[in-house]
Amino acid sequence: MTGSEAPPSFRLAYVPGVTPAKWVRIWNERLPDIPLTLVAVTAAEAFGLLRGGGADAGLVRLPVDRTDLSAIPLYTETTVVVVPKDHVVAAVDEVTTEDLADDIVLHPLDDTLEWERLPGKPAFERPATTADAVELVAAGIGVLVVPQSLARLHHRKDLTYRPVADAPESRVALSWPADETTDMVEDFIGIVRGRTVNSSRGRTPAAARPKAEPAAKTSPKRSGSGGGTRQKSAGGTSGGQGRRGGGAKGGAGGAKGGARRGKPRRRS
Repeated sequence: MTGSEAPPSFRLAYVPGVTPAKWVRIWNERLPDIPLTLVAVTAAEAFGLLRGGGADAGLVRLPVDRTDLSAIPLYTETTVVVVPKDHVVAAVDEVTTEDLADDIVLHPLDDTLEWERLPGKPAFERPATTADAVELVAAGIGVLVVPQSLARLHHRKDLTYRPVADAPESRVALSWPADETTDMVEDFIGIVRGRTVNSSRGRTPAAARPKAEPAAKTSPKRSGSGGGTRQKSAGGTSGGQGRRGGGAKGGAGGAKGGARRGKPRRRS
């Protein structure tokens, strides 16, 4: 690497609600020489960031435009409704969209769910963000249907949430520019897919290769101990045969151990 080249690094974008900590930990264990930088980004901005080169890959929410971006679906989230703790919904384990028919259901501009028909009654205006919608729920203005991770992200002690059985679900995916499938992207794909170090593609197998070197270095020790030189000159015979052969030839100039092994043969 010349002085003008920047050291390698991997930039991972992630949208609200996604927690990349587990995958980042594995990356740091396998590739400690390549720093991983996390880039927090809104769901609306994520794809523009990837296309503009602001990140090497991103943990995003589907759908993804496959024209110029690649994507690997990772998991599907449970959808929940966020309500005040004294709301009637808080008394049950699960609801349907029909159960929300009489409620004002807030629909923020950054909503990540793909609705065919919005449940409940519409609000007078749409909140700008999910965080704003949560504040309105706490004020008793309506309820909010979101992926469970977003309900946890914006948790408040005065609010709770319950699963919505028939609501659309949000799917999280790893995405990156289709023309930029680098070795480091392949490494991260291997991590999120649960590949082991040896089965991962890209740089990871090369990083693991030095572990095999100690085994190769032990061969000179074996050849240098226990009369290994005599074994080599005997044409690759086993250790026992080499020692007996050395005794038979070694009356003159052989090792003392070889002479002692030769005495029983002379008595016979």
